Amino acid sequence: MNIGSINLSNPFILAPLAGITNLPFRQMVKSFGTALVCSEMISANGLVHESQRTFDYLKWEPREKPISFQIFGSDAEIMAEAARIVESNGADILDINMGCSVRKVLKTGSGAALMKDYKQSESIFKAVRKAINIPFTIKIRSGWDSSGKDALEIGRIAESCGVDAIAIHPRTARQGFGGHSDWTIIRKIKEASNIPIIGNGDVDSVDKAFQMLETTQCDFVMIGRAAVNNPWIFQELISRYHHMPQPEMTLTNKRDAICKYVDHSIEYLGEKRACRLMRSRLGWLTKGLPNSAQFRNDIRFLETRTQTFALLLDFFEPYTFLAHK
Repeated sequence: MNIGSINLSNPFILAPLAGITNLPFRQMVKSFGTALVCSEMISANGLVHESQRTFDYLKWEPREKPISFQIFGSDAEIMAEAARIVESNGADILDINMGCSVRKVLKTGSGAALMKDYKQSESIFKAVRKAINIPFTIKIRSGWDSSGKDALEIGRIAESCGVDAIAIHPRTARQGFGGHSDWTIIRKIKEASNIPIIGNGDVDSVDKAFQMLETTQCDFVMIGRAAVNNPWIFQELISRYHHMPQPEMTLTNKRDAICKYVDHSIEYLGEKRACRLMRSRLGWLTKGLPNSAQFRNDIRFLETRTQTFALLLDFFEPYTFLAHK
């Protein structure tokens, strides 16, 4: 179960998510057993031009290992230099974003725009492969129409240029996250490839993850949005994968994991910035629990650690009391 020279302990991977998969979030997810975590996407131009804010995205801790860092850009030389920077900063895997369909990314020729520029994609693959020794992966969409022909062609080019694995989210660039992902495209790419294929898209439950493995025959399953409000899904996945009893994720366990995430975020981002970020993050992590709507309203003006923990403990206190009654 390898990507290049990197051995992974199970087939379940955290997807890169812009604005979400920072160091504290990756740490939380890693604690539940995911085989691989990935950074949010990082500007190759920012790295090459030594932007301190961009370099902050390269921070990691040993307990996250193995870790993949994802870069985006459109110039082959700059992408190669950024890849060297990522490797020198301790990454285990370098990933290229070829799926982002945000307008400001597309207009630079980056992200999903590369999926309709086969020649430029090939130039980038060759330059990056020559620049680094660590495994090198790409994350793509099905392309610019629903046929999947762009994905198949980019996959063929990538493999011929020494790319070690391909993650495929089978929605078109125009779909964004709308509609449904077409898993048959994952199966087609798997059948056409001799390198590991990572399936991604609409995996919102443990059952769906195993369904994707079975129906597409992909080697790994990458989970993104489902992990945002259910990071403990990886614990359930791994238990089932190893035919072990399902662990009980109690509300107390969830509370403790969330509190640790808040503290790591404050340590990483600073109190004010982290607490403002928690105005959305805590709402996601408590989604579906009783009184979560009121809780989301209560956290709209978070500013301090004291305030954040007071509201969190107050929210979870009734469930903790019932668990020990």
